[in-house]
Amino acid sequence: MDLRKLKTLIDLVSDSNVTELEITEAEGKVRIVKGGFGTVPVQYQGYQGYQGVNPAQPAPVAAPSGPAVPVAAEPAAIAAPIEHVVKSPMVGTFYRSASPGANPFVEVGSAVKEGETLCIVEAMKILNEIESDKTGTVTKILCVNGQAVEYGQSLFEIS
Repeated sequence: MDLRKLKTLIDLVSDSNVTELEITEAEGKVRIVKGGFGTVPVQYQGYQGYQGVNPAQPAPVAAPSGPAVPVAAEPAAIAAPIEHVVKSPMVGTFYRSASPGANPFVEVGSAVKEGETLCIVEAMKILNEIESDKTGTVTKILCVNGQAVEYGQSLFEIS
């Protein structure tokens, strides 16, 4: 991956509410995790072929100090496929229930029907109900109640 592209990705994560970003391309896999006090550990699993040095390209710069998060390789035969991911249609605040004391709309393992409310995303003091666009079972809840979410951020996995 181009060093300039990597730097741009680090800057985007640093300047946003996103805490973790993982990108897989033909050349390799990059995972950027936002740490405390502005540090951003970076991991890069590049192409294992040619190991030579390109004199026209600057040497890679080490990530800022902080604990690196290992990227675990998952065997394809064991990893369960994700059938569907519900993403946030807007920037806002994620809420699992209609009010602070109420029960969450869904839990992991809940059966949902297309059109059923999964959560609320508050944007500009307007509460927007996010509905399931697939019938199935909630397998993961990817956000924490009260967390800021970005446009296109994954909220739920449904199988």
